[in-house]
Amino acid sequence: MAQVPQTFFDALAVRTWCGLALDALGRAREEIDAINVYPVADGDTGTNLYLTVESAAAAVEAVFEGHRAGGAGGAGGPGPTLADAVRAMAHGALIGARGNSGTILAQLLRGMAQVLAGDEAPAHADGQGLRRALRQAADSARLAVAHPVEGTVLTVAAAAADAAATAEGDCGTVARAAHDAARAALAETPDRLAVLRRAGVVDAGGRGLVAVLAALVATFTGETPRDTRTRAAAREGAVTCADGAVTPASEGPAFEVIYLLEADDAAVARLRERLDGLGDSLVVVGGDGLWNVHVHVDDAGAAVEAGVEAGRPYRIRITHFGAGDVHTTGAERSQGERAQRAVVAVVPGEGLAGLYTEAGATAVLARPGEPPASGELVQAVRRAHAREVVLLPNDADLRHTAAAAAEQARTEGIRVALIPTRSAVQGIAALAVHEPERRFDEDVVSMTSAAGATRYAEVTVAEHQSWTMAGICQAGDVLGLVDGDVAVIGQDVTAVAEAVLDRMLAAGGELVTLVLGDDAPGSVAAHLESRVREGYLAVDTVTYHGGRQGAVLLIGVE
Repeated sequence: MAQVPQTFFDALAVRTWCGLALDALGRAREEIDAINVYPVADGDTGTNLYLTVESAAAAVEAVFEGHRAGGAGGAGGPGPTLADAVRAMAHGALIGARGNSGTILAQLLRGMAQVLAGDEAPAHADGQGLRRALRQAADSARLAVAHPVEGTVLTVAAAAADAAATAEGDCGTVARAAHDAARAALAETPDRLAVLRRAGVVDAGGRGLVAVLAALVATFTGETPRDTRTRAAAREGAVTCADGAVTPASEGPAFEVIYLLEADDAAVARLRERLDGLGDSLVVVGGDGLWNVHVHVDDAGAAVEAGVEAGRPYRIRITHFGAGDVHTTGAERSQGERAQRAVVAVVPGEGLAGLYTEAGATAVLARPGEPPASGELVQAVRRAHAREVVLLPNDADLRHTAAAAAEQARTEGIRVALIPTRSAVQGIAALAVHEPERRFDEDVVSMTSAAGATRYAEVTVAEHQSWTMAGICQAGDVLGLVDGDVAVIGQDVTAVAEAVLDRMLAAGGELVTLVLGDDAPGSVAAHLESRVREGYLAVDTVTYHGGRQGAVLLIGVE
């Protein structure tokens, strides 16, 4: 792919680099997947890096397209600045990051953007600017990892930054020095990490970073450095599969959990501590209110619940590594596949109780102002007559009550999984993907993911004057709450419901769930269904009648 070398690091250079890096990772993807043995030998590092850079490249292209379309008369504008391009690259990588290495790469790009798009950033960067950007990239990536390990992509990034710091010259000279040092550090990774040494390979994430840095060299010089050897000299103990992939014997958490999170810095600091106690391979990257969270855990539901407590998690991806189940022995798994399984759910109205019951769940009715006690939930779990039970509290205020009930049921020999649903519409989403014939852990993961991917809202009437996130409300005002916080205050139920729905769908969605209370206006469902049909293509709507449920209307967006 012939390219005109870029003299300075400007917006066009960012665009060129992203394209070349994507091409390089596309060629090396299968090779990198095959040597992926750390932190988990799941053979997807190359694919994850490719998808991360693909998202970054798409974001940069969108910025260029936007400037073309924004010119006078639609003829095109002057083009994006370096700051525009690197911010787009970093944001695209952040929201599209996959896996452990992809998340770290996203932070590397974000670190570069912090320098190249800072308040004092020039219109284009020279060699000195690139040196500073590579240093910030390596330092910020290391800080994002809870427990940095040498012999990984972090080591390779640090070596690149160290070499760049002493390189004198233009961007091409600095990029080549960084690449050469990264390649040398990559070759030494088996000597620094035992799992690589036993497998006879170099670090997969580091190999991907070397490919990305080779693309940076090509951007500024027009010459692509030669490929790096991915396999070290054969070592005793390496086990090679039929397809050439290397699989060392290793054990670790059963699930990889990744999600985007909207939260403030203080909440993220607490989240790091919580997740660090739940598992390993913890990487939290981002800033300015948007974060990408990656962790390996045995309890996927707890990892998602921690995100819910910190802020608003979405785009939740939960992957079972498939290398064994740390929760059960092989014999217990075999029995679990044949065992009866039940779902116990707390529901706010008779209509939803009937809906949940028809779907096979045991419903516990929570009347307005009368939440069930833990003993009532334990009785419901016993009534389900199942050895495996999924518990859906469907209310943030019931989380501790449900946790106590689950713990009591476990002492009686019942296997209970608590999914932290905060609304009945999240419970509906979880129940929709429930499959009793699946293994218990897989069923819980699928239900947890579906619930976490569902935003929830309710429309209710204020009982007294109060201060809210949307201002002061008076008794009788109609309130629209999104994810538990008051977002809209008005006088008309239909108008408030429409405003809430528009806010929720602004972030995207595929399915809207409406649950009407007894006090809902007769025309509100038809009005909202029409609004979705006319304003949001390819979004479906489903409506249920909840009965006397406290809220006038419940809304879910998946």
